[in-house]
Amino acid sequence: MNQPSSQAGGPAVEPDAPEDRLRRFATIWSRAIFPATATSLTRPEFEGHLLPVARELREALHARPFAPQSGQRIGRALVEAHCTDPDALSRTLGVIDAYLVLYCGDPGLSAEESRARCARLQHAVAAGFAHALRERTLAEQEAIARSTLLARNDALQAMHDTEVRFRAVFEGAAIGIAIADLDGNVLEVNDTLTRMFGGLEHHVRGRRFTEWAHPEDRPHVWELYRELVRGEREDYRTEKPFYRGDGTVLWTNLTVSLLRDAEGVPQYQLALMEDTTERRLLNLRLRYEATHDALTGLPNRTLFFERLEKAVTAGDGNRFGLCYLDLDGFKAINDSLGHATGDRLLVEVADRLQSCATAPGEMVARLGGDEFVALTTGPDTEREVDELAARILGALSAPINVDGREFTVRGSIGIVEGPAGERTSAEVLRSADITMYRAKSAGGNRYELADPEADARAITRHGLTTALPAALERGEFFIEYQPLVHLGDGTVHGAEALVRWCHPQHGVLGPDRFIPLAERTGLIVPLGRWVLEESVRQARYWSTRHSDGGPLRINVNLSPAQLTHPGLVADTVDVLERSGLDPGALCLEVTESALIGADEDLLKPLRQLAELGVDIALDDFGTGYSNLANLRRLPVSVLKLDRSFTQGMQQHPCDPVDLKIVEGIVSLAHSLELAVTVEGVETGAQAEQLRELGCDTAQGWYYARPGAPDRIHSLLLADAV
Repeated sequence: MNQPSSQAGGPAVEPDAPEDRLRRFATIWSRAIFPATATSLTRPEFEGHLLPVARELREALHARPFAPQSGQRIGRALVEAHCTDPDALSRTLGVIDAYLVLYCGDPGLSAEESRARCARLQHAVAAGFAHALRERTLAEQEAIARSTLLARNDALQAMHDTEVRFRAVFEGAAIGIAIADLDGNVLEVNDTLTRMFGGLEHHVRGRRFTEWAHPEDRPHVWELYRELVRGEREDYRTEKPFYRGDGTVLWTNLTVSLLRDAEGVPQYQLALMEDTTERRLLNLRLRYEATHDALTGLPNRTLFFERLEKAVTAGDGNRFGLCYLDLDGFKAINDSLGHATGDRLLVEVADRLQSCATAPGEMVARLGGDEFVALTTGPDTEREVDELAARILGALSAPINVDGREFTVRGSIGIVEGPAGERTSAEVLRSADITMYRAKSAGGNRYELADPEADARAITRHGLTTALPAALERGEFFIEYQPLVHLGDGTVHGAEALVRWCHPQHGVLGPDRFIPLAERTGLIVPLGRWVLEESVRQARYWSTRHSDGGPLRINVNLSPAQLTHPGLVADTVDVLERSGLDPGALCLEVTESALIGADEDLLKPLRQLAELGVDIALDDFGTGYSNLANLRRLPVSVLKLDRSFTQGMQQHPCDPVDLKIVEGIVSLAHSLELAVTVEGVETGAQAEQLRELGCDTAQGWYYARPGAPDRIHSLLLADAV
């Protein structure tokens, strides 16, 4: 069946009101089925009759949650409107398929979801139509047939009329009718039933009901039959397949009734058969389309989740293994060569993956985009899932030719393996997804096994990421200050502001836990401004309380993301002006790695701040492998020597190589008129050695751990004494 749409070459729909589009849909529908309708209504009157039915169909398409069973009411409404001609159903399904989404689609649904809902509604409408027609026909035909057969025992005077009526109903019925004795021998059949079985009457007449067993019979069918012939029930209904003479299968809705004589003694069986083979094939086709990917033909997300759910809940010692595959760099192919080329590449990848999962208990599915999954089940999945992943990477290693171009496809695979019954399908897929990204971050073209601890860390990172914006609004961040001590006289020279997060569940978190997350989400800019405002305000407070010793310096860290923000200079100036702090009392720390290879555009805001009097410190110096000659072009006034250079000074005697390195860096810095600050000072001997080498300031646990602002206040009072 063709499926036109406004996105795939179908007729364009103007943005009219929903009610206008609904009326257009009802008009198209009435024009399609009116010629096949036995009604006294005019076509406009019939269209008006269809309008509320069309509205109900639209509501079923939009419903949340989606309930396709409501489409059965539309099918029943057609029968009630005397649209009983099979052609009316066929035309209705065609109109729904071609125009329902077009005129009545929900803009909140994706095209794929709208088409899937439309297909399921077609099935429901067909089922409702068939059910209503069957019920109507069965009720009429069974009543007539029962009356006719019982009438044969009436007076001879009525025999002729009864026979005429019986034959009219029996031969003219639209469903198959058969009469058999209580032993199951078929006595009479009508032409409709004969045609259903291939047109040869001898394939039906003279046979016994019990010869029509089929492997797909429901278990209780023959028990119902035995109860009927024993007179324990009056009738039963069931879906039953039959073999035709050519070996093909005829699917029917079968109703068998018991006919009794005037004294109530069972005499015959009356069987009514409705051919449902076409409907069953339609159901199978719709089911296939709903559970398979339209591009690759692989099982889609829906079918995969059904299989995964069975695998993870199987129990009884069963195990499962899941490979979650994402192609490396596939987006670049789509962006550079177009989605058509990308789609052909995906089809080839799908074929190769399908060839890797051919053993019993294995399947491959496409979740969407360039994400695929492979599932294996059985008692030995610990070994099989590794082999499956290796086969997949091996199959992808050979180049793929698309449109004359040769592509080398790489993929990252996350593997989850374990016993059934311990985790839900959602937990398994989440773990596989996390593991896949771990493989991708390790370089790709490899597979990694799931690690519960790594999963927990990833889940925690995700939770922290989503909680960051609200945490800033709720005031969950606070600042601790670590003093900067002048090595010459041991007085407090300033303090470094270190932000902390008081998380409701995880307690106090250091910047290493959330600053990278804030940088990835862009929250580092508002968070950094808040830290700057709080730190400058605190420094201004210290300056007013301890004016005798000159302005107390405050060091604030800048992330690389803040350096590229266009409002950095304006925000800093605004904060300083509103607080009243002298620019010379502010030092902004930038890591050496952030300035490696920095161009003038990146250095421009730092130069502007330096011209205003703000000090710029090069943090973690010595870890970025930068060219020392570049120091001359950087607008920095302070070098913060990384703690890795001074760890050897904690030993006695000191490492002479470390001494030479630090001595050389200090000499170079001073020659460039740069002050030197050392981090990580933990012992008095270490502090003394650094003082002798000419370092200017230091910070570390030897002096004080990071703490509340009052701690700095106490240290300043001690210096004053």
